[in-house]
Amino acid sequence: MIYSKFAEIYNELMDDSLYEKWQNYVEKRSDKSDLLEVACGTGDLAILLKKSGYNVTASDLSYEMLEIAAKKIEDNNLLFDLVQIDMLDLTGLEKYDVITCFDDSICYLKNENELQQAFNQAFVHLNNGGKYLFDAHSLYQMDTIFPGYMYNFKNSENAFMWSSYEGEFEHSIEHDLTFFSWNENIQGYDVSEELHHERTYELDVYVNHLKKAGFKDIEVTTDFGNSAIYDHATRWFFECTK
Repeated sequence: MIYSKFAEIYNELMDDSLYEKWQNYVEKRSDKSDLLEVACGTGDLAILLKKSGYNVTASDLSYEMLEIAAKKIEDNNLLFDLVQIDMLDLTGLEKYDVITCFDDSICYLKNENELQQAFNQAFVHLNNGGKYLFDAHSLYQMDTIFPGYMYNFKNSENAFMWSSYEGEFEHSIEHDLTFFSWNENIQGYDVSEELHHERTYELDVYVNHLKKAGFKDIEVTTDFGNSAIYDHATRWFFECTK
């Protein structure tokens, strides 16, 4: 399953300062009310938003991510709902004043049909006047930065190799991840592999699908909402109103 081993490494490698930037982006664009975080990962942003006054529900498709999130919530003496659910089908959840989906999680959707489905689900589960806030990789990130990207990591228990290369579709990428986990019983490493697919689109594609879902007042920025669109921006931020 996607993120099965990556959940542990993701939790260790993620730059904590990014969560504060996402938090600030949300707080500048919404009141502190009922909020659903889609693709919450290991829970860091959800915890920050809960502490700042939002009534948070956090969701993710990965059980492994949610296990780590649950431990973090307990360690922070907090209490809020964690839900294992696919962003393509939020059936059973309530309506919210804010729905978020950050860390380019929207780029894991396979095609435009799934993109439309995710937008439709977000729209249906927002209250009138509610905000849908998400980010996505830019074309520059996907077409220029990622191809040929390599990253290696090692600590006392794990090693990790990450290589990225062009994907099958236009503006897509494949991340080839190999994990080495120390096994005391064999005095050697267990090896596992995961292949992650990401895909982005022209800005107009996102905007058109958002409008089709029913969203209005769509604003796209970069740099966590602090800059207008520019050629070498690596991530786009979308603020949409129901």
